[in-house]
Amino acid sequence: MDQPMPHTVQSLASDLRDLGLASGDVLLLHSSNRSLGFVAGGTQAVVQAFLEVLGSGGTLVVPTHTPANTDPASWQHPPVPEAWWPVIREQPPGFDPLCTPSRWMGVIAETVRTWPGALRSTHPQYSFAALGGSATDIVKGHRLDDGLGESSPLGAVYRLGGKVLLLGCDHSSNTSLHLAEWRQVSAPRAATGSSVRRPDGTSEWTTWVDVVTDESDFDRVGADFEATGGAVIAQVGGATARLMSQVVLVDFATAWMGTNRVPADDVSG
Repeated sequence: MDQPMPHTVQSLASDLRDLGLASGDVLLLHSSNRSLGFVAGGTQAVVQAFLEVLGSGGTLVVPTHTPANTDPASWQHPPVPEAWWPVIREQPPGFDPLCTPSRWMGVIAETVRTWPGALRSTHPQYSFAALGGSATDIVKGHRLDDGLGESSPLGAVYRLGGKVLLLGCDHSSNTSLHLAEWRQVSAPRAATGSSVRRPDGTSEWTTWVDVVTDESDFDRVGADFEATGGAVIAQVGGATARLMSQVVLVDFATAWMGTNRVPADDVSG
């Protein structure tokens, strides 16, 4: 049996155009590099394919979250000894948009984060990196107490009429669904914290209150959204790709959660 040929910048770009990605688009990408299969040139080639399709007027956005920079008292996978908590809170160098790597976001996201010209928002837990014409507008003004809300890059992508691409991953990774969470009137909120870098290079543990994330129903939201025909599904390289309008997705999810989630005020102890 003949082996399939490697994927290339050109073949991936062709697949992306066939999927519906176009020059000038603002694209929020969630990806599994492994799902693509063998790509000549690796992740560099993957990113170059996106940039070729989006063109100089387009913008590529990726999540560069840092879930390890959270309160160790809440860690479960795995938990750490309580005696370690003060050290973890007080001794890290603090979130630095230039230096702090993302975690669990995938190698494609990390490649975009470190690409020449990429900009990154300053949130110590929920940062995003952006590369392209709208990058500055997307990453600026990311408030601590609005990690995945209107002031976040998710809100900026929404206002710019952007698209979401799930490349080899499912809706459990679809960060835009959190924007719908933040829009719920009775969304549960709690205190959280991170190590934040001061302008003088020192760090401090900082706390604030924000919406509590809950991805437990994201696959259900995604399945119901796809049932409306809202996502274009096709192959990009060896991966199953799902492309959708972020505005249409978030509006659908906001209404879905308003109907299907129990408001925090209605939850009894």
